[in-house]
Amino acid sequence: QVQLVESGGGLVQPGGSLRLSCAASGTIFSVNVMAWYRQAPGKQRELVAEIVDGVNANYADSVKGRFTMSSDYAKNTWYLQMNSLKPEDTAVYYCKMVGADSPSNYEYDFWGQGTQVTVSS
Repeated sequence: QVQLVESGGGLVQPGGSLRLSCAASGTIFSVNVMAWYRQAPGKQRELVAEIVDGVNANYADSVKGRFTMSSDYAKNTWYLQMNSLKPEDTAVYYCKMVGADSPSNYEYDFWGQGTQVTVSS
């Protein structure tokens, strides 16, 4: 019954900023990965940033120095601060969690519904 909900997307001019949020709800027993992906029309979904086992975030080369991912494990929430946005950043952004929703050892990928980010003048 885990549900992920993204928010914070919208239309922004080049050079602008947005902050995305992902809130996970339901019965969550463990979280191993919190991540952000994006998918532009006609293209494959790609990893933007992730936090694995609570350590520092890893970023795609295309967003290093511009995007910052953070998390609040206690609230099962993670964020993506996007600065110096470029038209190439236009995509639907999805949050993902790898974790367990029961005391078993089975883990699953949970995905949010996506939030649109459009960078255009």
